[in-house]
Amino acid sequence: MSDPLVWLPFDPSHLRATLGELPGGLRFEVVDPTEHVPDSVQDVRFYVTPYQMGPAVGDVLPRMRSLEVVQTLSAGVDNVRDRVPEGVVLCNGRGIHDSSTAELTLALVLASLRDVPGMVRDQDARRWNTRWRPALADRRVLLVGYGAIGRAIESRLLPFETEVVRVARTARVEDSGPVHGFDELPALLPGADVVVLICPLTDETRGLVDAGFLARMKDGALLVNMARGGVVDTPALLAELHAERLTAAVDVVDTEPLPADSPWWDAPGLLVSPHVGGASSAMWPRAHRLVAEQLRRYAAGEPLHHQMTGAY
Repeated sequence: MSDPLVWLPFDPSHLRATLGELPGGLRFEVVDPTEHVPDSVQDVRFYVTPYQMGPAVGDVLPRMRSLEVVQTLSAGVDNVRDRVPEGVVLCNGRGIHDSSTAELTLALVLASLRDVPGMVRDQDARRWNTRWRPALADRRVLLVGYGAIGRAIESRLLPFETEVVRVARTARVEDSGPVHGFDELPALLPGADVVVLICPLTDETRGLVDAGFLARMKDGALLVNMARGGVVDTPALLAELHAERLTAAVDVVDTEPLPADSPWWDAPGLLVSPHVGGASSAMWPRAHRLVAEQLRRYAAGEPLHHQMTGAY
């Protein structure tokens, strides 16, 4: 039997920088199935998906008859979870985007609160417009989703003299303090100045931020969506923005890329970034380290990290 075939979305030389030598007993091909699917598709045993998770990334899965492992480079696996064949292990990219996403979250929060977009528009118009804006200091921030990225966001918020309230699917107590459950959101929302969404998109969280959720937020509060567009009821949020009761910053929307005629573009009090939470210089070194470790474990027959489905 030939050595197991691994499809990578990058040159294997990047793994050598981490491992020194590639794991023995593996074959490597650099493949982007969104551009070309070689005949070796039937022999792939370990599939590292491209970072950009377009439909073709999942379309190729039924053709991988020897597949054992799918390793994504994203923390969210909602684009491929339902398409991974039974018995195949799906591992997410936990840890790859923590730093990048946490940095952008802070950037969006600060830019929104201090109205940096307004300053840019004033600069373009050569207009000197001194204005009074809220600071991040002394704000209460509700983190909805308290996994690895949520912790990274929290560690960056705390030096800004904020109070951080953590929320996850189920309540628990950690060494650093309590984590509230989703069922406590109705009581927590009225006291939050900033609400950051960083939860995965699941059946439970789809449409979580609906009209009722938004109505419980205090006047003038900021909503920041770093999760998935489907977590938010778009018409409900747009209604609140047009009423100028809430402001928002979103890195994700329900339709991406955002069409030119989308109502998002003209919504007042809204800052949009084009789904670039993980797209920074910090991503690839962390991606290479994770994939290198996963391949080392795979070659050694050890359990893989960050398993979402399957039983390897």
